[in-house]
Amino acid sequence: MRQHHKAGEKLFVDYAGPTVPVINPDTGEIAHNAQIFVAVMGASNYTYAEATLSQKSEDWLGSHVRAFEFLGGVSEVVVPDNLKSGVHQVCRYEPNLNPAYQHLANHYQIAVIPTRPYKPKDKAKAEVGVQLVERWILAKPRHETFFTLAELNGRIRELLTELNLKPFQRLPGTRRSTFEQLDESALKPLPKQPFVFAEFGKARINIDYHMLLRMASG
Repeated sequence: MRQHHKAGEKLFVDYAGPTVPVINPDTGEIAHNAQIFVAVMGASNYTYAEATLSQKSEDWLGSHVRAFEFLGGVSEVVVPDNLKSGVHQVCRYEPNLNPAYQHLANHYQIAVIPTRPYKPKDKAKAEVGVQLVERWILAKPRHETFFTLAELNGRIRELLTELNLKPFQRLPGTRRSTFEQLDESALKPLPKQPFVFAEFGKARINIDYHMLLRMASG
């Protein structure tokens, strides 16, 4: 059954399966296997993709920030898969979000609703978006060499523009034109203050009533 999505309501996010090697120019060896983050608007299928060094919390949240900036606004809901950077404890009914992810959700005033285990329809939009990114963005430069993450992201952005301007096969228009018609005006405005990444942890009180506080280096 085809799912119908309200304009501006849901942004589906996930990582592609394939990684892209970033080469050390001095040794010619692989320095990093870049992860590919993918975000897809539910109503228009408008797509965002970027490469990051890892799937760790700071990269995961940073990709969300840049996805919102790419869209020029904020959806009401973000739908991720149950990866550890996003969901602290998987639960079918009330998943426990990672504190840093909850911090981002509070900043953007969004609801984060992870896909339910064993419910493939919940992630269908993200999976189709990932497949399109793998086919139309990752496959084309597979014989190209990238020495920095910035080079790789520059190439991804070029191919992403082509993907969003590519005409639909069975529907009128493109992802870009449909986004402009449906999602763009329905998105909430970006916050005036930029998001600041924060790490969270439990502090243990010692027997002398003192606790250790670690300060981030500038």
